[in-house]
Amino acid sequence: MKRRQFIKKSGTVAGGALILGSIPTFGTLAQSETPTRGGTLIWGHSETTQNLDMHQTGTASTGRLLQNVHDSILTVDSNFAIQPSLAESFEQSEDGLTYTFVMRPNVKFHNGKTLTAADVKYSFERVKNPETGAVNFEVFNDVEEINILNDLTLQVKMSRVNAPFLGRLAENGAGVIMPEGSGEIQGTTPIGAGPFKFVSREFGNEVKLVRFDDYWQGPAHLDGIISREVTEPTVRLTGLRTGEMHLINDIPLDRVETLKKDSNFQTLTWFPLSWAFLNFNHKRAPFNDPRVRLAFDHMIDKEVLVQGALWGQGEVTASPSFPSSPSMNTKLRARPQDFDKARSLLKEAGFGPGDLQFTFKVTTNYPWHVEATQIMQEWFRTAGVKVNVQQLTWSDWLSQCWVDRDYEVTMMNFFTLWEPDFLYYSLWHSTGAFNYRNVNDPELDKMLQKARVTVDKNERAATYHAIQRRVHDQSHDVVLWFRNGTVAAQNNVGGLDKLVHPNGSNLNFRNVWLKT
Repeated sequence: MKRRQFIKKSGTVAGGALILGSIPTFGTLAQSETPTRGGTLIWGHSETTQNLDMHQTGTASTGRLLQNVHDSILTVDSNFAIQPSLAESFEQSEDGLTYTFVMRPNVKFHNGKTLTAADVKYSFERVKNPETGAVNFEVFNDVEEINILNDLTLQVKMSRVNAPFLGRLAENGAGVIMPEGSGEIQGTTPIGAGPFKFVSREFGNEVKLVRFDDYWQGPAHLDGIISREVTEPTVRLTGLRTGEMHLINDIPLDRVETLKKDSNFQTLTWFPLSWAFLNFNHKRAPFNDPRVRLAFDHMIDKEVLVQGALWGQGEVTASPSFPSSPSMNTKLRARPQDFDKARSLLKEAGFGPGDLQFTFKVTTNYPWHVEATQIMQEWFRTAGVKVNVQQLTWSDWLSQCWVDRDYEVTMMNFFTLWEPDFLYYSLWHSTGAFNYRNVNDPELDKMLQKARVTVDKNERAATYHAIQRRVHDQSHDVVLWFRNGTVAAQNNVGGLDKLVHPNGSNLNFRNVWLKT
């Protein structure tokens, strides 16, 4: 069915099969069998990896690969309770100002070095150092001292209470531990303590990993992984059908339901994988005017957008919080499409029909973003706004929009961030690492800082509810949808039920195996 036919037929009806809940649910998966060792899995990766330094990389697609190369000091279980990982144990003082970590003995890095407290101190200080350019630098803003007590014990002293500190370390970013002194080569030759060891990369083509036999949790089943970077959805699907690839992520959205019924393959679908939002550059007039931003919110029919751009493989949301998180403000509702309201707001801001013109930059790395932009372009024109759509490669989008912030309007998606400080502080604080939209709201900054020093869980959740309300009321961005996660594999791939991390975004290949 053609895209315009689909939109015309769907109207404003919200349909499509959705799989709800944070626990992945599965289509036809291989029966539970005893795993066998051996074989190299060919993964059709839907995105292109960038900087391979796990502390510096800002792209979740790169992090998804490096998740298999590195381990964090802490992790979370399926209920997002913080658990030890490279640390054997951890302790927080009663006043909340001192953390003590005892590392596991005999953990090996890929270069043969044994992990010690010195590696942890090095990794923490590397992320904290502004010259590193680490995306999670603000995690250590309140760290006053990092002291080595003995070969395996580290103590971190805070200048003030930082309630989300342990949660932020449980994400495979700020909490990643690297060998002391390895920072200079991490961007091209990552060295970690994870289940797979980096071998090589052909930029834009593939990355090769091999099993690390000295992995502290025991070796993986696979001999290795070849991550083929195939951004075109139909090419990935063809590679799966011809047997060129064992597994692909991001099944083409218009083929998901058909593939679920095909007994020649296994499918895995979960909700949510990511969320998307419309972005305004707050340093570019007139998008520094909340009336203009609110007008754009009223131009969009979010239900139709989910049907038209995602083929129903998602759900409208007004909040980006993880659905099962207490931090999610469930009272927020997506604004309805209202062209009269949109025109009235634009007129109030000084724009009549045809007066407002802008360029919308969108990356071809996400085909559904291109389709969403084309749909929204028609709505913007209906509201009297002239739009020039500029399609960019992933590298160009990162350079222009993420780094240089050279854009007026764009859109992006983030993998679901279960830790609310990681989500809200990084994206909406004026100094946040992911604030590429130049949001500068002093009231919002105060609330975000308040959440960091609020220990009581209920009070902290209430503060995040207010933060979401502020973002929504000011239309700092327009949150659009949650998108389903999808994976398809050959029938000889085992262990898919253990592939997806509880956070819904990371793929862990340690327990995946090949029958033949």
